[in-house]
Amino acid sequence: MQKIFHEMFGLRHKRDALRCMIVCSVWIGVMLAATVSAQARDAIRIAYPEFQPFFAESEKGEVQGFFYDIVTEALEKRMGLETAWTALPWKRCQEYVKSGEFDAMITVPTRERGAYSETHPDPFYLKELKLFTYAGHARLNAIVAIQTLSDIRRGGYSVITYSGNGWHKRHLASLGVPTHETPIVRNVWRMLAAKRGDLVIEWPQGAYPDIRDLGLENRIVETAVALDAMPFHLLISKKSTYRDLLPRFNEVIKTMQTDGTIDGILTRYFGAPTPVVTK
Repeated sequence: MQKIFHEMFGLRHKRDALRCMIVCSVWIGVMLAATVSAQARDAIRIAYPEFQPFFAESEKGEVQGFFYDIVTEALEKRMGLETAWTALPWKRCQEYVKSGEFDAMITVPTRERGAYSETHPDPFYLKELKLFTYAGHARLNAIVAIQTLSDIRRGGYSVITYSGNGWHKRHLASLGVPTHETPIVRNVWRMLAAKRGDLVIEWPQGAYPDIRDLGLENRIVETAVALDAMPFHLLISKKSTYRDLLPRFNEVIKTMQTDGTIDGILTRYFGAPTPVVTK
């Protein structure tokens, strides 16, 4: 090897040849590492917390969940991009997107997150909190006319919830709305069906598995009243090279919303939408 370096670089001394070999070896190693790193970054690195039914890892190690299906439909199938998903504790997901170690995460945009990430204008999913009551409620017409949380207090309605519901504590208990609590989440539907209270405020996709399992479909009524909504977006680190895909991603998501793709994904996970009472 030293002879080759002598001939290639016209080196006269063995020490010079050895030094040149070391420098070249280091340079080749750096270039190989850079190549491997670039290849690893070809995929959009998405950090996610395991939280069914949004995200989960199957027994085979495959990512699944309806957020995963929606985003991969947009990025991979429609935009032709590769994604790489890694399950992490939620706090670390945010830290790694902030540092640029990961390109993206899926969550609700906030001012704090906006300091280190960028997103698109339209949410790909709204997690709505809808108003439920029991079938045959004497004041059903008034209930479906509710527009604000204050209307619940003014109407004198009572609300059933589960122990530890932070949203209820912040938004309803603080208003002085009468509350009935149960330590078991699914028991809110048993209590509502038994007319132990007037209302339950919940996310429908999370509610119906319990309602159906308890056989209460005909005794619980979902209204069209949405009292709050959490908008979910793809957030991309300001240190990522993939920020420029956000406008295109937004257009693809809007198309998926109008062509029925997102509704189809939701139906696979939660079944056909249940008719809601509007009046």
